[in-house]
Amino acid sequence: MINPKLLNPQSIVICGASSDIHKPGGKSLKNLLESPFKGQIYAVNPKETEVQGVKCYAKVDNLPQVDCAILCIAAKFCAQTVDVLAKEKGCRGFIIVSAGFSEESHEGAEIEKHIVDTINSVGGSLIGPNCTGFLNVNYAGCFDTPIPSLDPHGVDFITGSGATAVFIKEYGISNGLKFNSVWAVGNSAQLGIEDVLEHLDETFDPEKSSRVIMLYMEKIGDPQRLLKHSRSLINKGCHIAAIKSGGSAAGSRAASSHTGALATNDAAVDALFQKAGIVRCHNRQELTTVCGVFMHPEIKGKRCAVITHAGGPAVMLTDVLSNGGMEVPSLKDHPASPALLAKLFGGSSVGNPIDFLATGTAEQLGYIIDTVENEYDEIDFSVVIFGSPGLFSNKEVYDLLDEKMKTCKKPIFPVLPSIINVKDEINDFIAKGRINFPEECVLGNAICKVYNTPKPQPEHVELPQIDVARIRATVDRCKDGYMEIADYNELLDAAGISRKKSVEVNKKEDALAFAKEVGCSKDVPLVMKVVGPLHKSDVGGVTLNVKDMDTVSKEFDRLMAIKDTYAVEMYPMLDGTDVYIGAIKDAKFGHQIFFGLGGIFIEVLKDVQSALAPITATEAKEMLTKLRGYKILQGVRGQEPVNLDLYADQVARVSALVQAAPEIAEMDLNPLLGNPRYVTAVDARIRLEK
Repeated sequence: MINPKLLNPQSIVICGASSDIHKPGGKSLKNLLESPFKGQIYAVNPKETEVQGVKCYAKVDNLPQVDCAILCIAAKFCAQTVDVLAKEKGCRGFIIVSAGFSEESHEGAEIEKHIVDTINSVGGSLIGPNCTGFLNVNYAGCFDTPIPSLDPHGVDFITGSGATAVFIKEYGISNGLKFNSVWAVGNSAQLGIEDVLEHLDETFDPEKSSRVIMLYMEKIGDPQRLLKHSRSLINKGCHIAAIKSGGSAAGSRAASSHTGALATNDAAVDALFQKAGIVRCHNRQELTTVCGVFMHPEIKGKRCAVITHAGGPAVMLTDVLSNGGMEVPSLKDHPASPALLAKLFGGSSVGNPIDFLATGTAEQLGYIIDTVENEYDEIDFSVVIFGSPGLFSNKEVYDLLDEKMKTCKKPIFPVLPSIINVKDEINDFIAKGRINFPEECVLGNAICKVYNTPKPQPEHVELPQIDVARIRATVDRCKDGYMEIADYNELLDAAGISRKKSVEVNKKEDALAFAKEVGCSKDVPLVMKVVGPLHKSDVGGVTLNVKDMDTVSKEFDRLMAIKDTYAVEMYPMLDGTDVYIGAIKDAKFGHQIFFGLGGIFIEVLKDVQSALAPITATEAKEMLTKLRGYKILQGVRGQEPVNLDLYADQVARVSALVQAAPEIAEMDLNPLLGNPRYVTAVDARIRLEK
């Protein structure tokens, strides 16, 4: 639990206070003095007796009791200062903006550890070190600007980068986004992003708490905790948008399987955010725009009315919405459209986009919005694009827009692009508590992201019944490394995962005996594969359509002669579309399940979905619809479709298997052959790491 003296102190000391507002100690004091804080403020600086009108003490030993401290002094002095404050002055809230700790050197890390140990020993809370600070509606404990307009219903912003916080605040503030708190956690020596989320979750008040949370993170220290509290907050009615940067170079693990090649850190983050219901963003503009969308009434459907007096932006917005899965339905033949068109200037269009021309008036905009609200049942929300060539004021239009946004039940999103020509009118609109979205395509993309991000997956789900005892017995007797065919077949059978019935032979007479047993013929062709080489196709180690005993004999000899081959796998040939299921374990994220188009195409297309275990068949089936090759699974050009219920069930069974056997480090079922009758694994690799 975060100590209340950090959140709402009655007294604050600035250690390293300065009259020079270009230094962190000077700017921190200035920000604090100009903030809503009404408590006692102290300053510490051995060279001053008064700083910015505040009495200054030579050292912390001379201070009275104090609730919270902001340290703007060299790292080497911080440990002793914290000791005195924590043990003698009753201080329980600490904000250390100073750098030179674990991010810089081993010695700095030792100082940081000492500070954290001291603060923990008294039940205190620490923001930083190496951060820009903290601010909420009670006070500004930071050295950076701008200081946003603080509102209890504004955004709670948690960031691992102080500089990024500055730039995000600047962009958000300029467009009307309000903030409730800003937590720049810096090194996260004690309080990190997960800790702040936990605090917001455990103290959530449906009447008072903010409903919008913005995250910027460069690392995820505890994915399961992030998942737990994000899911809980979203289920309570909050919205969360996040940037997780630094993922492009993270997937460098040796790819000993297809799943290993796919399982980048970024893929795991995507899977985590999807399970939690977090909207993932990739830049500052997108993040603040998504949070701006969150500050409006929730979009209940995907059908949009684009209302504009400028054709080009409306067309571009329509493209973005349509490409993102939203709809801009035609209204041309709607019964209410002729009456609306009669109220507009000649040349206007109500087809959707609803274009009421550059000469359109506030009154006409009112007619359009009222018709959308009351007559067009086909519409769920609207976007109003209204700028200016600089010939007249837009105040009347923006005042009308503000009034309609108060009374209409369908959400209205304003795009006011003329940020120079009608700057004053836009500022007046923002001053009313509104948010402006100056670029229509950025808004359209944000709306698509918000609408298409799934709700959080339930914490507890029902998975298929599997034979856990049999799975445990098999895993317990096997060694680390890739399992033998007989052993992994035992696991697949125990989990109810459909597989082809095969034998592994290293003698020609055994190969011929199996062929005779299954009746090798034109009607029952066989598959013969090398056992040993990693990529069988690459070494010519797969023979299909073996239809007679003579071919069995010749192919056995050829396959056994391939380098690293120690046996030949044989089984009756199956047919269907190549699909794939894989799983890989991450030390932090747990097991990640991948599924999609399989066979050799997995290496080329990489058309897969991924989810963190556990995953249900229902969840898997919904995710299958998002594959680019989904139509292939449905059957195209005479090809039989894949039974998606069976496929999704197999995905859920893999999820259940890795839950029962967490020692499974990597698993590939590639391919599975799918058709309307079965989805059956024809090749598998499972690696244990106990």
